[in-house]
This record gives sequence, C-alpha cells and structure tokens, in this order.
Amino acid sequence: MSFESEMSKGSFVIPQCSTCQKWVWPPTDYCNACFGKISLKKGDFQGRVIEFSRQNDDYFCMVEIENSFRIMAKMSDKPKIDQIVKISKCGIEDGNYYFEIN
Repeated sequence: MSFESEMSKGSFVIPQCSTCQKWVWPPTDYCNACFGKISLKKGDFQGRVIEFSRQNDDYFCMVEIENSFRIMAKMSDKPKIDQIVKISKCGIEDGNYYFEIN
C-alpha cells in the first residue's frame, strides 16, 4: 500500500512515523523528524478551515488536518473560518492531488 495508490482509489490516508508517531507531510517513505519508517493510517480525519477564497461557485480552503499539516481543498458551500471539516473526496488528476471537503 502506497500513498499514491490509496489516493488514486479515492482513499485519504496520512503517513505516520512508526517510531515517533509524527504525522509526515508531504508524504515520504521516512520521517522528516527522526528518519523512522512510515506507515499509512486510515481514518476519519478532521480538519479546520484556516482561510478561504472563492472562484466562480467554488470555495478553495486552506485546511489544517489533525492540528498538524495543511492542505488546499475545494468546498461547494461557503465555509467559515475555524469550521471543522472532513475530506469527502480525494484523488489524483493529471499527476496532482485533489481534495474536496464538507
């Protein structure tokens, strides 16, 4: 199981260090803090909207996941700062990761 293979199936996983338990982002094979090996954790991870902007009918949000790292995600409803969200859809398109939240 690799991060890319899970993302291509629409499954969001977070790499976590098996040694120090740190969430590792961006995804790599080794921890950027202690160089321990990484395992992928599945779960119903929550995030918090840090900021957002609007383009046409979509909102693009900076989301802090598990108080650890940030991703850019699309949302169709108007978000609020500090709103708790979850990833509803993810994948890889044209070699780029994408995330949608609700």
